[in-house]
Amino acid sequence: MKLWVDDVRPAPKGYRWCKTVNSAIQFIETHEALYRHGDVHEPIELIDLDHDAGDCYCGGGDYIRILDWLEFTNRNYTIRIHSMNPVGVQNMRAIIQRN
Repeated sequence: MKLWVDDVRPAPKGYRWCKTVNSAIQFIETHEALYRHGDVHEPIELIDLDHDAGDCYCGGGDYIRILDWLEFTNRNYTIRIHSMNPVGVQNMRAIIQRN
């Protein structure tokens, strides 16, 4: 299962699409619980992130907050960044490399 987090660009085929930080975190937590209990059979194999949440900012901030949350909760997932914001990408990569 792959998770696509972006406010504007639709998810590629085969991805679950979340538009806000809060909805992405809720999805990850729910999917983990369902996977542990055997209700879903695919783990999350990839989280593909944009940086700027645009109009969806009010749902938890920019998407770098997902990386902050993953770090804080000691979760480890494969991350891909598809942002066009070079400074945002650099900041996101710093968090990923730290973990």
